[in-house]
Amino acid sequence: MSPQDALRRVGFLLERARESPYRVAAFRRAAEAIRLVPEEELRERAAAGTLKQIKGIGDSSAAIIGQALRGVVPAYLATLEEQHGAPLSWDGAELYAAVVGDLHVHSNWSDGGSPIDEMVLTAVELGQDWMALTDHSPRLTIANGLSRERLAQQLTHVDAINATLAGTFRLLKGIEVDIHLDGTLDQDPDMLDQLDVVTASVHSKLRQPAYEMTARMLAAVRNPRTNVLGHCTGRLVTGGRGKRPESQFDAEKVFRACLEHDVAVEINSRPERQDPPDELIELARDLGCLFSINSDAHAPGQLDMKLLGCERAERHGIPAERIVTTWPVEDVVAWAKG
Repeated sequence: MSPQDALRRVGFLLERARESPYRVAAFRRAAEAIRLVPEEELRERAAAGTLKQIKGIGDSSAAIIGQALRGVVPAYLATLEEQHGAPLSWDGAELYAAVVGDLHVHSNWSDGGSPIDEMVLTAVELGQDWMALTDHSPRLTIANGLSRERLAQQLTHVDAINATLAGTFRLLKGIEVDIHLDGTLDQDPDMLDQLDVVTASVHSKLRQPAYEMTARMLAAVRNPRTNVLGHCTGRLVTGGRGKRPESQFDAEKVFRACLEHDVAVEINSRPERQDPPDELIELARDLGCLFSINSDAHAPGQLDMKLLGCERAERHGIPAERIVTTWPVEDVVAWAKG
């Protein structure tokens, strides 16, 4: 394992353990700091004890670099592997192997913690074939949502990334667009038309009356630009953000509209969400809906949380062929463009 790979793996495991983003960022900065430093120079500095003279390298990262250069697993990494390296679930592995994509991922362009390139590299390492970049839309200012202008800049960046990947992995142009109170989508229609996929989610007024929430969600699902209905109840069941009850709406009406308009119901894999609840997964299953098992990752170490969504989907008998994130990317793009 190279020193850079060791530092990146430390960051990945710390994110899995839900450690402080600042702590994670320190190791990612260290990995970036040595990216272009020749190995021979690193060896010389390690022998002379001057690794910390490289900006971004501290005591812990210097120790990891030195041990990796000696061909041993760094002690700190070994401890993290023992504590957090096991699969997030021992169930759902077969379906997880079939899930080759993700339609809900964030970067540091909105409220994610890492650059797009790092998210892509980690997805490749985890065996994914494709992934959609779905940073937040303008209304969600608390999450640094993308204005029209910033989204246009991001699309150019995605083109550049895909050009360097030479067909080995594809990054789809996407967005997690906020659903307004009237059910309209929070981005200009002509910008949405430039995207490969749109995940639409409710982020505000989650406690509005059921009849209002139902109408709001129906309008969004019926919008021809919507492809995935994200974390449909908005609930939080655990975690540092506290708990939040699920929104109330006529789920049968909403899921029937998803079926009619070919919109996938997201199985959000984040452990604090577990959204939809079990009974709603079963309702959407029985109605014949498509599903999308997504990570909703805000950091590289959260990308394999999809295993938790796979465990739930497998437990509720969702056929793999009805899960769009098992499909080849060409089929996903064709489905999304309808």
